[in-house]
Amino acid sequence: MESRAKLMGHAIHPILVMFPAGLLLAAVVFDLLRLFTGSKRWGEVAYWNMVGGIGSGLVAAVPGIIDWSHLPDESRAKRVGLVHMIANVTGLLLFSASVLMRRDSQEQPSTAALGAALVGASAIGLGGYLGGELVERLGVGVTPGAHVDAPPSLTQPNWRAAHRPMFDEGQ
Repeated sequence: MESRAKLMGHAIHPILVMFPAGLLLAAVVFDLLRLFTGSKRWGEVAYWNMVGGIGSGLVAAVPGIIDWSHLPDESRAKRVGLVHMIANVTGLLLFSASVLMRRDSQEQPSTAALGAALVGASAIGLGGYLGGELVERLGVGVTPGAHVDAPPSLTQPNWRAAHRPMFDEGQ
């Protein structure tokens, strides 16, 4: 399925998702640096990474929702896309909770704020994996006429080889 939300011929959602994913996952790394080094500066950097990641995640969600809404209703891609969306929204909500808990102490977050960020990072990681499944395996947003009911990549690793002509067209 070809993307419905494009910029200069490219799907917008995959372009935008690198910002929230990178910022939010880096925030956890900065929190760990704060724990290991004792430098409160890393806690502040983690806080602002989360703020930027949440904002950019909301922006990235818009073209993702547009593309998801145009998937065939009973397709595997629609189901995977829904779980992808739920995982990422859950991650954004957990990071938002972490930011709210850190408001008064950005440099030294509570254990609960750190826990919310860690679980949020796990949710974002799952969402990223499922996004890769949508693009790489199911061709959503990339290939016109993609196989939106392909089996999961973990169950049939040779699916792409079996469908080589579809991927080799125009090369």
